[in-house]
Amino acid sequence: MDDRVQSQQEKREARRKRRIRNQIIAYAVMILLILAMAAGVVYGIQFVRTYSQRQEEQKKPNEGDGENQQGTQDGEQNNNQNSNQDVIDEILSSEEEIIKPEEPTPEVPEPTPEQKLDEEINARIEVMSLEDKVAGLFIVTPEAITKVSNAVRAGEGTRQALAQYAVGGLIYFGNNIQSEEQLKEMLENTKQYAKYPLFLGVDEEGGSVARIASAGLGPAVDGAGAIGATGDAANAYQAGVTIGTALAGIGFNLDFAPVADLANVEGSIMAGRAYGAEASTAAGFVTSMLAGLEEQKVLGCLKHFPGIGSSTQDTHVGMASTDRSLEQFQAEEFVMFQAGIDAGADMIMVSHMAAPGLTDNPDPCIFSRQLVTDILRDEMGFQGIIITDALNMKAISDFYGADEAAVMAILAGCDMLLMPEDFDKAYNGVLQAIQEGHIAEERIDDALRRIYRVKYGSKLN
Repeated sequence: MDDRVQSQQEKREARRKRRIRNQIIAYAVMILLILAMAAGVVYGIQFVRTYSQRQEEQKKPNEGDGENQQGTQDGEQNNNQNSNQDVIDEILSSEEEIIKPEEPTPEVPEPTPEQKLDEEINARIEVMSLEDKVAGLFIVTPEAITKVSNAVRAGEGTRQALAQYAVGGLIYFGNNIQSEEQLKEMLENTKQYAKYPLFLGVDEEGGSVARIASAGLGPAVDGAGAIGATGDAANAYQAGVTIGTALAGIGFNLDFAPVADLANVEGSIMAGRAYGAEASTAAGFVTSMLAGLEEQKVLGCLKHFPGIGSSTQDTHVGMASTDRSLEQFQAEEFVMFQAGIDAGADMIMVSHMAAPGLTDNPDPCIFSRQLVTDILRDEMGFQGIIITDALNMKAISDFYGADEAAVMAILAGCDMLLMPEDFDKAYNGVLQAIQEGHIAEERIDDALRRIYRVKYGSKLN
């Protein structure tokens, strides 16, 4: 009897422990069930006792002497107790076991498209060789990697060159163009040979700077000066659409335009190529042309930060400088570039002009960390690709080695290097600087993340 009672107590204790682990709602349900069952047990016990007493009363006249009667009563009492315990056990065993509710699975927020893109980019960069990472920072002419004098087709030489140097992009000029069919085939083959997506770029501003239109492969578009003179920014948008449509149809995905300079000094080097002299009116033309280009899946590149139009000198042929102050730039030229940044520009070109009022030194702007990183990146909030102007211009090549210029530009915060005078020397110079610890590999990875956010972000054709 004691073992049985003890066993029942152990069972009840086990059930009690399980109930303790239930959640609040399970407790409520359990308590209701227990109250109902307890009432049933009490009712059952009372019923059994009443029934037993009646049976006892009916048997009393037939019972023998006192001793036999007492023995019979004791036996019946034991039987009744056993019967009562069986009823109780049956009731308790029929109790529905409360199943512990499953713990709710914490909801993991669905990654945003930007987060998914970053994950993909980081995974790609992680498995890249250092050599491929460094090559990916350069945009060069096809001649720079194939070593031919004039590239007009992309065949085995291009395939081998891109296998050795996985450059970030190629830029094409009039000498590379023979016909529309020839150019399309060259660009398509080049895309197929590349390890990673390529920028395939050209200078197509309209007006006097128009490689494709000059070759007869696209409609002629007025220059920025003429469009700005109309006073209607919709004309700049239409110019962007027209140029973008022509470039995308051939296979280009990058246009080094629009010009975001102001021709705001007498004899400005950007006269005719800038939309005007006043930021309040010219900024809308810049953002309109940018929108027209990018609607056709052609990336635009604002140029030439911080605003070379304030100089009368040409960096193609030598040094150029401006004496404008930080306050003047903030009030005028920066307004132009800030408008482009706010409109979603993904690439900005930095000029070789010297601006001592901004950089506190007479060096070209591409070498100024104060200008490139502190002002453009941090203060103005530009998180896209910062690219140098062509490094083969005399303002650079006459005073700096190709390797020196490339390393200095990267340290200043530039992400991409355009057309060094000697690609091999510049490439090896950057590679050596990383290996010797002068440039952190993470700095290269950071630049590649910006580049690949554009390349893998479905913004290009």
